[in-house]
Amino acid sequence: MAGFAGITDAETGRAAQAWLDWLQAERRVSARTTDAYRRDIAQFLQFLMKHRGETPGLSLLAEIGPADLRAFLAERRGRGMMHISNARALSSLRNFFRWLDRNHYAANHAVARVKSPKLPRHAPKPLTQPEAEALIDDAGEDAKPWIAARDTALFTLLYGCGLRIAEALDLPRRVAPLSDTLTVMGKGRKERVVPVLPAVAEAMEAYLKLCPFVLAKTAPLFVGARGKRLNAAVVQKRLRFLRAKLGLPEHATPHKLRHSFATHLLADGGDLRAIQELLGHASLSTTQRYTEVDAAQLLKAYERAHPRARG
Repeated sequence: MAGFAGITDAETGRAAQAWLDWLQAERRVSARTTDAYRRDIAQFLQFLMKHRGETPGLSLLAEIGPADLRAFLAERRGRGMMHISNARALSSLRNFFRWLDRNHYAANHAVARVKSPKLPRHAPKPLTQPEAEALIDDAGEDAKPWIAARDTALFTLLYGCGLRIAEALDLPRRVAPLSDTLTVMGKGRKERVVPVLPAVAEAMEAYLKLCPFVLAKTAPLFVGARGKRLNAAVVQKRLRFLRAKLGLPEHATPHKLRHSFATHLLADGGDLRAIQELLGHASLSTTQRYTEVDAAQLLKAYERAHPRARG
């Protein structure tokens, strides 16, 4: 309720908090995304208070119409909010109102009649193959030997298997990619199996051999200097250092290694639906963004298509 105090009544605040708790417990939404949802709903409730001149409760949420929702989006645009931010806010509202309806708090389908702002379509900006190779080859420079091996293993895994940074950092020690395949828990608690290239397994073996901590099977695979789960912010800071050192473009981030994995596979003849499975995309349309990137030489098989598989 603390996140909604003063902008709604107690009953609605408890309902909104229960929705957020459900997102984290049942939908496994990340804390960062949950915070974004919380902000969106809080801003909407604050807007309603001014717009309708009353404290927004469940009865008001049940009666507002599309005009109220469009006024909210227009007010955000007036404050300089981008289309992508408004689209996310509308998505938050849709999720919230669906939950209220399903759980018998309030029924209102007006949000479904409001169109999302049209977003510009951008093709992913991958690293070139030489840039990706240079990043991995230099990942271990200027660091303690075991940390150097860890960073090399992590970047090789992101590029060699197409994992999201959160997926990689959530891996337990027991599933260390040392064999031919790796089972990954992706978004929505959906599992997928990805091939493990020899370069990935070799880098992982080198890291585990040098790691000074005894890692239990259930412990995180990637750990920081004190033996705790490696923080994504540490990885991002390391990549910023390497980006400056190597003169890489500003879009060189951990997530761009995943983009590069997909783009280089597709450019080298990888099958689009196979790449969709490897990336864990729910929709093929998401994967199809990579078809907008220029193609390179055609190779027949996955192992031969990926540059890290080439001896």
